[in-house]
Amino acid sequence: MALLDVVRFNGLKNRDWIIYKYPSDQLVFGTQLIVQEGQAAIFVKNGTVCDAFYPGTFMLSTENLPLLNKLINLPFGGKTPFSAEVYFLNTTTKLDINWGTTDPIQLIDPKYFVRLRIRAFGQMGLKLQDYTMFFEELIGGMNQDDLVKYDKIKEFYRGLIVIKVKSIISTTIISEKISALEISTKLEALSQHTQLQITEEFEKYGFKVVNFYIQSINFPDEDFEKINKILEDKAAFELMGDNRYSTKRSFDVYEGAANNQNGVAGAFAAGGLGFGTAMSINNGMNSTLGGASVKICPACHAQNSIKTNFCSECGEVLKEKVQEEMIQCPACNKSIHSKSKYCPECGFDLGSLICECGYKLDLNSKFCPECGKKVNIHRSEEI
Repeated sequence: MALLDVVRFNGLKNRDWIIYKYPSDQLVFGTQLIVQEGQAAIFVKNGTVCDAFYPGTFMLSTENLPLLNKLINLPFGGKTPFSAEVYFLNTTTKLDINWGTTDPIQLIDPKYFVRLRIRAFGQMGLKLQDYTMFFEELIGGMNQDDLVKYDKIKEFYRGLIVIKVKSIISTTIISEKISALEISTKLEALSQHTQLQITEEFEKYGFKVVNFYIQSINFPDEDFEKINKILEDKAAFELMGDNRYSTKRSFDVYEGAANNQNGVAGAFAAGGLGFGTAMSINNGMNSTLGGASVKICPACHAQNSIKTNFCSECGEVLKEKVQEEMIQCPACNKSIHSKSKYCPECGFDLGSLICECGYKLDLNSKFCPECGKKVNIHRSEEI
């Protein structure tokens, strides 16, 4: 293999690289080494990092390769060939490293008591500062490709970041009883806390965590709809004023009736009818069937004992109202009270339908079938 006169690496335009292995290890004293701005070059022999070079142009010699010289006892002077691996490192700060939780954080919202599946996303910045530690602890254990990009580093650290983020978010929500809807107000504090937690781990591999941001904490739309439904119900109760508890109580009764498949309301709910319809029918049956065991309050719909005269929830009178008997006017068919003497619609004399002996007569009767007296039925002038 030909000996090299110049060793250099021009980098990548997107700067998305962390380490580059020079393809040849056949060097010679007098070879020119060029290290670009934002780079460092290290010489490695048998897996051991020997000497490092920073931005500038160098002529390789025993003077600037003291550790390598000590390791392999390089001959002095001339263009003596020797072998060593040369790695170029990216020392610039990488600020646009994206991260995200692969699996959702599952927990119960402490305010709305809804199970949520929370995900978090963000960005972080890294800077390589200890090249020897980085190479020995991280690169030495990887497949030594010619070029290693930051994606490889992200893959290596993903588990650490996700575990720390999940733990910190969960602990904050539970210990401080913060709703997931309000957690966005804590993003800055959570970001700083997480950065402190992961800094020590990154330093073990030669990295400095320049910054760490949690940009978004969110959850699926269906989880949000559950909380939104609770908020809508709460707003409705607030608008109802002092009766909001009674109203909520009525919803609880409806729900209990619907869950009771043996009850009338449950049967109608299962059939698709509204709770109002079911409860109205149920109330009617309770008042007409002797076997009913509860009374439903007409005001708050709370269930009460059949013997109770006043509602235990709101104090409403539970005594059943006596329904006044209704009859039909024989002249105009209007429904009227049975105690009425004249029809309020047509003026018909309802008293003429009763014979002096007390027998109720038909409209077309001419004689009383009970006593035989002639019937005198009076009609109003409008008939």
